[in-house]
Amino acid sequence: MKLLLLGPPASGKGTQASKIAEYLGIPHISTGDIFRENISMKTELGKIVKSYLDNGELVPDEIVTRVVVDKLDKGDYRKGFILDGFPRTIPQAKSFQRNYEFDQVIYIEVDDETVMKRISGRRVCPNCGAVYNVYFNPPRYKGRCDICSQQLITRKDDNPEAAKKRLREYKEKTEPLVEFYDKQNLLRRVNGLKPPEEVFDDIISIINPTTH
Repeated sequence: MKLLLLGPPASGKGTQASKIAEYLGIPHISTGDIFRENISMKTELGKIVKSYLDNGELVPDEIVTRVVVDKLDKGDYRKGFILDGFPRTIPQAKSFQRNYEFDQVIYIEVDDETVMKRISGRRVCPNCGAVYNVYFNPPRYKGRCDICSQQLITRKDDNPEAAKKRLREYKEKTEPLVEFYDKQNLLRRVNGLKPPEEVFDDIISIINPTTH
């Protein structure tokens, strides 16, 4: 089973991908992990990726696709894999399709307002790492961790302006993939506003309907 999870920032793709990977017994492949792996091993692709990152530039679509395809070509993925965070653009998707085909694409739907609240409302404990959300999962005492009473912080990437930028980039570059895969009859939609356990059940009922 070769799966892609699509969805806006903070839709829960990473969480769901990890759970599905464990359930199906197939690897969850993260482009960020592949980049770090290549850079640390000083592969030719890693050196190329590092040169772009060191200059504060985006890694070109062609290079991103080469890194992912190279990883899949060298590994044992006969049972399949789950990707989230790649492909991120139409050119990446078309290039990847020349090498590998997805069996299904799961689109986790979450509206813009919820995305903004999930990102900008996130608060983290710098001491124990506990994560809260002022809208959906607030601490018992405002601004304080329930576990260790440490003052909670807002990460730099979680401020409203950063959240708006991430959402804008998603809409410009990644959201067109929804129509791209829908036209190929690969896309299946799930409601990402449900609790994570229900979202997981909905996904499993799509990819493995005999269990439900």
